[in-house]
Amino acid sequence: MAQNRAKNITDGILNVYKEKGFTSHDVVAKLRGILHMRKIGHTGTLDPDAEGVLPVCLGKGTKLCQLLTDKDKEYEALLKLGTETDTQDTSGQVLAEKSVQVTLEQLKALIGSFVGEIEQVPPMYSAIKVNGKKLYELARAGKEVERQARRIWIYGIDICQIALPFARIRVRCSKGTYIRTLCHDIGQAAGCGGCMAELTRLRSGQFSVENSLTLAQIEALVREGCLDDHILPVDAFFSDLPMLTLSENLDKPAHNGNTLPSAGHSTYVRVYDSSGSFIGVYEKDEKAPLLKPWKMFYDG
Repeated sequence: MAQNRAKNITDGILNVYKEKGFTSHDVVAKLRGILHMRKIGHTGTLDPDAEGVLPVCLGKGTKLCQLLTDKDKEYEALLKLGTETDTQDTSGQVLAEKSVQVTLEQLKALIGSFVGEIEQVPPMYSAIKVNGKKLYELARAGKEVERQARRIWIYGIDICQIALPFARIRVRCSKGTYIRTLCHDIGQAAGCGGCMAELTRLRSGQFSVENSLTLAQIEALVREGCLDDHILPVDAFFSDLPMLTLSENLDKPAHNGNTLPSAGHSTYVRVYDSSGSFIGVYEKDEKAPLLKPWKMFYDG
């Protein structure tokens, strides 16, 4: 019975709590077995030792993966000063250990100096590709290559607790931010090195840790036949956009992904056919009084 229910899972986004020990790909693989679905994708890698929010897209919702990956994030991390590793976290090989001489006030000022628009060099142990090779593959082979610094935004860092050599911080940041690297860089600025000891993702876009579900909870909800209550439908992701319901004569052009007449609509609109089925998001054509498809979700 649970298998039949699982086959009818709604397309959309499921807010998963990734537990320690799992990779993001592990979560997707396990969900495929639990939900009996093949079309599943995650929205941003979390390291195996990290935990927290991992929005997972189901069915037609997989078209949202990149949009979700691009959203701002919030993390809680435990910074360990005095230790530098090759992975920039405590799972790696120790490269150097130094005594921590920084005072509490100095550390608070140093941490605050990283708020704003900054340049960050991605770590070697990351999935970024250089000449077609992932950096972590090169790192495991004992190779280190030059990485270009990338511009990121740290919107805020709250210091939760300091008990040297540890400092617990909460970070609000843009996509592409490596918290491991932030911990490493704070350690460098403190003159004693540093690395990340723990990491929890508290928020990814509109998805927060309070509303996330573990794999065990998801499996239980599938057995009860009520997982759909916890899935955000695809169109709800665009709930901040104006809604346009078409007249019946425009259903066929919309189903075929054609342009639609515009009558002073906003730049982006959610489009539904006359029966209320979500077609997709259209954008205003700057050169003609038309709406053109931006992202389509209708599959007949």
